Amino acid sequence: MHKNALVSFKGTQNIQAEIQLTGSKSECNRALIIKSLSKNLVNVENLSNAADTVTLNAILSDLDTTDTDSNSLKTVDVGPAGTAMRFLSAYLSAKNGNFLLTGTERMKQRPIGILTEALKEIGANINYTEKEGFPPLNISGPLNQANASVKIKGDVSSQYISALLMLAPTLPQGLTLEIVGELTSKPYVEMTLAMLSECGISHQWRENLISIPHQDFKPSTLIVEPDWSAASYWYSIVALAKNATISLPHLRDKSLQGDSQIQQIMEVFGVSTSKTANGISFTKDKELGNIQQVLDLKTCPDLAQTIVVIAAALGIKMKFTGLETLKIKETDRVAALQNELAKIGVKLTEDNLVYTLDCSGLHFPKKVSIATYEDHRMAMAFAPLALLIEELEIEDYNVVEKSYPYFWEDLKKVGFEVEPLSAL
Repeated sequence: MHKNALVSFKGTQNIQAEIQLTGSKSECNRALIIKSLSKNLVNVENLSNAADTVTLNAILSDLDTTDTDSNSLKTVDVGPAGTAMRFLSAYLSAKNGNFLLTGTERMKQRPIGILTEALKEIGANINYTEKEGFPPLNISGPLNQANASVKIKGDVSSQYISALLMLAPTLPQGLTLEIVGELTSKPYVEMTLAMLSECGISHQWRENLISIPHQDFKPSTLIVEPDWSAASYWYSIVALAKNATISLPHLRDKSLQGDSQIQQIMEVFGVSTSKTANGISFTKDKELGNIQQVLDLKTCPDLAQTIVVIAAALGIKMKFTGLETLKIKETDRVAALQNELAKIGVKLTEDNLVYTLDCSGLHFPKKVSIATYEDHRMAMAFAPLALLIEELEIEDYNVVEKSYPYFWEDLKKVGFEVEPLSAL
């Protein structure tokens, strides 16, 4: 089985292309949970082919068609799908049955105690089967609601909050969330509430309180938009190429996805975006914009790797904040960035949660091998460097299947060569 690939750019330095992106993983995974909670009153169109979404869809389909009871233990394995782990923790707590919710070894290292303890306070019966505060979880449902309100920290993972919000309308007493501290990744919470609203679920959000009463879902259809996170890698290519224009059909100007902020952020790197008849187009047509002293990425952390790599490759000394949640993702993404940027002579240093790029040693060796740490975004954030490095080896390149299975095929369309290397 091939594990690594050699990526190089053999196309012209004037890239012109239209790319059809897969559906948003974030929207898809929410839509699938909502569909199941609605007992299929809600339909979903334009499902993503990302591995995480395929995994969650298969699990929910199996749970919907298989009778479960509290006398037998049913194992639910999400593999490396972090969103599925968080959403299913809440979903299974309200479902009749006895479940063991587990995943990969890395998943067992990703904390889930904040969500689990909130669910237990509401009335869920959940136990940790290995390390306290981490998966696997033994969940016995359905929960017997004990409380209609719960406090939850807002600065760790918005997915904890979204998991509870989607469950809320099905609870006999509804649910009020009191968000403690600053809410990171706020657009993802807004996405969840907007999708629930499309399905007839009302809410109130006043200051740090979000309330959703018990109510029924309405028959409706959720149409998933293409993935703005995936779009960010094409912005990277345009920023690093000599001349490039990329068109992406079906992306909405008014998007639910927080990562649509890439349009404004990329103006700093000389990339401008315009609406087209059926989507967007962006081009490298001007000099670098005004470099902000500090770029805050707390509302769009999934863009962080892409943006940091672009700035490093362009030799821009930038400062970043809002990267705290990166340490509990598929890998410790801050440490991974530090390790891999060092291979082109760039340092990423931290001082009181402010991260600074030092590009004084920037250079592009003839060949660089990039480790991916079982993280799809590491592979895709660094792949555009093939525009600047003659031979770029991406380790475990198939990791992109998690969110963008056709990434390498799409790269070939604009002039990249992707050559699988035989496993040693």
